[in-house]
Amino acid sequence: DNAMEGGAQQSSLWEPPEQDGGPGERDGGEGPPEVKRSQPLFIHGSSRQLPQEEPRASSLPSIPNPFPELCSPSNSPILSSPALGQGPVVKVFGEDGACRSLEASAGTTARQLCETLVRRTRALHDHSWALVELHQHLALERCLEDHESVVEVQSSWAPGTDSRFVFRKNFAKYELFKSNASLFPEVMVSSCLEANKSMAHSELIQNFLNSGSCPEVQGFLQLREAGRKVWKRFHFSLRRSGLYYSTKGTSKDPRHLQYFADLTESNIYYVTQGKKLYGTPTEFGFCIKPHKVRSGVKGLKLLCSEDEQSRSCWMAAFRLFKYGMQLYRNYQQAQARLSQPSWIGPTPLRSVSDNALVAMDFSGCTGRVIENPSEVLTAALEEAQAWRKKTTHRYSLPAACHSSPLSAAIHRTQPWFHGRISREDTQQLIGRQGLVDGVFLVRESQRNPKGFVLSLCHLQRIKHYLILPSEEEGRLYFTMDDGQTRFADLIQLVEFHQINRGILPCKLRHYCTCVAL
Repeated sequence: DNAMEGGAQQSSLWEPPEQDGGPGERDGGEGPPEVKRSQPLFIHGSSRQLPQEEPRASSLPSIPNPFPELCSPSNSPILSSPALGQGPVVKVFGEDGACRSLEASAGTTARQLCETLVRRTRALHDHSWALVELHQHLALERCLEDHESVVEVQSSWAPGTDSRFVFRKNFAKYELFKSNASLFPEVMVSSCLEANKSMAHSELIQNFLNSGSCPEVQGFLQLREAGRKVWKRFHFSLRRSGLYYSTKGTSKDPRHLQYFADLTESNIYYVTQGKKLYGTPTEFGFCIKPHKVRSGVKGLKLLCSEDEQSRSCWMAAFRLFKYGMQLYRNYQQAQARLSQPSWIGPTPLRSVSDNALVAMDFSGCTGRVIENPSEVLTAALEEAQAWRKKTTHRYSLPAACHSSPLSAAIHRTQPWFHGRISREDTQQLIGRQGLVDGVFLVRESQRNPKGFVLSLCHLQRIKHYLILPSEEEGRLYFTMDDGQTRFADLIQLVEFHQINRGILPCKLRHYCTCVAL
């Protein structure tokens, strides 16, 4: 009683719910308000101090709980992390539709949220994981930049809409810093090339990127008139001050330039179902959405390019003009995190990084690294010829393993194998995860019951290569070139083409994968 009458300064305690026959019922009064399980109970006391209770000895030893995440009061899949802190709940969806709820503070960035999900899903950590803002009712999506506040973006959504965050790969996120010359075609930066005739195209683009800027981009785009379903073709120019279009051909006279969109107060989105919802002339639509537009089509600035290359150029230039040097700092920080052991996830069985692969010569007693580029090329050609021999191969499995069920089904355990996914779903999956050279997956063939298909992106187009199984002298092998190059299983086929191009237009660099949240 003295403890209840006395009190200290305002404090916060965690108490379990009272059982039947508690103090309130014994006294016959109303008793204290019902306390929910695991909720803070604030007690306002007087200036008198609470006497400290003597610790009671327990007959049972203190055993730590090995699964604290399974003992939450509501059994909800809410994740909390010291890096995120307490704050609003952010729902994140996977590509399979599963949802995770996370507590995020006001300053939680998209990169911090991705790193938490990578740790929870035990995925291989790299800078290609991204948080995508998806507006399903508008068929719009964009990849959040690493420094953007997740809570701030979520607060801009209109209540009651189906807007959401999606956690997935995006290999094209920082591609502008890797293959910048191909991302900005000469015809779209011709005005800057004319002003800097002494510079090569690649050198000019690199100089702009190093300074955190972007050259002026120009070209023709289809524009949907406001309030109408009519599309008209105009010549646009994207500058630091904004996006303009010419009312008279390709004229850049200030009298003919019409201001179209502001970069600082807008975001740029991919249009995923342009023909169905907006009647776009091509499939390469994108949209500039002002911050003040929270829902509905009114206020959206819909554009459409002629091909994927020009759309990628416009969107990359928009990001560079808006974020400037911050975008390059995000890329540098992502690269630095990969070199820190604390950020590395589960170690793969075999490294597929181009930086981790070197040419080796094992012809002598000991192996040596081949440093001469011409000798490397010669060794690669000789290795490719060795694989094409129809006799026993250097890396062939023993004869007893060729016809075993393990050899025929071991590929099902690999993250790049997607089973019976259709051709259309394959196109969409690779497109969502980035049309970058070397993005691939392997799937079962729909036309050939025993065959497989290697789907590969090259030059922003997706190509499909049929893989057929065959048997010779009791040995099962797989081939893509009518038996000229044979592989004991699909894992061997994929690993060979990660190092050697073979009959493919490029090496296999990034595999499409989906993680379960």
